[in-house]
Amino acid sequence: MTPGAPDPAETFRQEAHDLLIQLEDVLLDLDGNPGDRELIDTAFRALHTLKGSGAMFGFDDLARFAHTVENTFDRLRRTGAEPSRELIAATLAAKDFMRQLIQSPGEAEAAIGDGLVEELLRHGPAASLPETGPCGAAPRPAEPKEAPAIYDIVFALPPDALLRGTNPLRLLDELRDMGECTVAADLGPVPAIDGLDPERCYLRWRVRLVTRQPRSAIDEVFMFVIDDMELSVTTMAPEAATSHPETHPATDATSAADLIPPSTRGTAERAAAGSSIRIPAERIDNLMDRVGELVIAQSRLRQLAQGSLDPTLRSVSEDIERLSSELRVTTMGIRMVPIGQLFARFRRVVHDLSRDLGKDVRLVTAGEETEMDKTVIENLNDPLVHLIRNAIDHGLETAAEREAVGKPRAGTLSLEARHAGAQVLITIRDDGRGMNRQRIRAKAVEAGWLSEAGDVPDAELFQMIFRPGFSTAAAVTNVSGRGVGMDVVKRAIDGLHGFIDVSSPPGRGAQVTLRLPLTLAIIDGLLVRIGRGRYVIPLSTVEECVELSEADNLRSTGRSFLNIRDELVPFLRLRDLFKVQGPADLYPKVVIVTAGDQRVGLVVDQIIGDHQTVIKSLSKLHADVAAFSGATILGDGTVALILDVVNLISAGRIQEMRMKAS
Repeated sequence: MTPGAPDPAETFRQEAHDLLIQLEDVLLDLDGNPGDRELIDTAFRALHTLKGSGAMFGFDDLARFAHTVENTFDRLRRTGAEPSRELIAATLAAKDFMRQLIQSPGEAEAAIGDGLVEELLRHGPAASLPETGPCGAAPRPAEPKEAPAIYDIVFALPPDALLRGTNPLRLLDELRDMGECTVAADLGPVPAIDGLDPERCYLRWRVRLVTRQPRSAIDEVFMFVIDDMELSVTTMAPEAATSHPETHPATDATSAADLIPPSTRGTAERAAAGSSIRIPAERIDNLMDRVGELVIAQSRLRQLAQGSLDPTLRSVSEDIERLSSELRVTTMGIRMVPIGQLFARFRRVVHDLSRDLGKDVRLVTAGEETEMDKTVIENLNDPLVHLIRNAIDHGLETAAEREAVGKPRAGTLSLEARHAGAQVLITIRDDGRGMNRQRIRAKAVEAGWLSEAGDVPDAELFQMIFRPGFSTAAAVTNVSGRGVGMDVVKRAIDGLHGFIDVSSPPGRGAQVTLRLPLTLAIIDGLLVRIGRGRYVIPLSTVEECVELSEADNLRSTGRSFLNIRDELVPFLRLRDLFKVQGPADLYPKVVIVTAGDQRVGLVVDQIIGDHQTVIKSLSKLHADVAAFSGATILGDGTVALILDVVNLISAGRIQEMRMKAS
């Protein structure tokens, strides 16, 4: 393979990944509507494409296994039978095995595949027609009585098709499997021998196909190359069935290009204009790193320009600032992906859990188009799985229990996402029994987190479920009971600089809301000064800034209160918290921030202004410094620490408790 050319196997893996996602969605839809023949046809076509493309790219084990699964759905199509829940479950397991055959071909255990084949044969419809073995050609459906369709197909593969691993002969073989087929090759585009590139695809083909397969089956043959190729498919009149193209090569005067109707010529070029391209994630990450460095350099240029009297330098600085800001927005937009990609994974989780626990659960999603940074989404899978498992296991009742209290037999679990300023709110809600406040409190007292006489608001009490080792399960099962789920959720969300809100009206289910930043790469921040040090407060947490009055400033407690429009807001003196030496400014400022349902003021010496903050992670040596979530480089080359609002509030509470105890 030519250096720098795309890896054919990796190209296939990417396309097969999309096909497996489509197959899983179809199977889950079939579980609720087994009589939908269109869903059965869609599953069959996905399996057929996996088999054919797997063989084309050298994934022979996948092709053989997918052929067996394909046969099962072929029998469903021919017999009109409906798939049972057991067959759908077996096919979902087969889909997982096919994913392993694609990602790690040499590590897949043949015994697992054999067991899955037995499951498919046991729960699938009996074969009514003889079938070939896994290595043979796929059996075609029984021919209906309608007359076959006649298609005139002209196609030309992209020049680099051979480098990508595409074998034109395999494509022609798939067309031949569909019915009576004659092929003519056009040698007109082939150059003289001295100009011939052996790795370049020059030929065009014209195919006359007589088949009872649907038109969409032709597109499936070219699925992996259709975006870059030229393809024309024309339906011919029935009398044309006896008139086939000559089997000798076409001449220049009658090249295949001349046979393409004007209305379809250049179809690939027009389609490509609105198509998308695949870009490796690491390239986008590298681009984001370069944009971050550009933002830092632009900040330094702005600082130099502000101290200069040269109008040209100031003008150039403003232009660079505008362009870097636009580039930042554009690059961050590339990293944004719809959260629906994440939500779609949980259909399978809910399906398997409801089956394992014997509960009927309906999953409802909303806000799938909400976009988030791909890095945030990649780290949300495990926390959401834990929350969903917890809701189904602990929150939703059995069908009998729900009927006894007048609820529908099927429980409802909803996933919703929406934007809220610079944050995304993800809500997991169920209509189950709700959280048992007394049991949670008893467990917290038993663990020593609460005193017997102490009482806390529900919002604070429900946060106890995120403590390590907390569990109210009566027994340990394969789903829950070990107390190692919800603390994983808390650590993961803290690592994403997010917050968790929990509410549970008695008897009306529970709701968990994750408040997450849009991105973890570059954020808007508020630059402040405390003593000689400069710090950044994430702007998404800032509500407003006020001046600390002399009366409030003279209070001696470590945590005092401000009256903000008749509402008492506690404030923390960051000079005291950070043990800053030297005299304080005469007129300190208070930055009002929010963290979850908490509203707190942070007292600083000076508010410098807004700042585009490129987040840099702290070293492992500073991992235990809870007051800071990262650092950034300022325009003058110095470092400013980024404040972690949630941990600052916790630190302030500890300080207050110590002062009260002394």
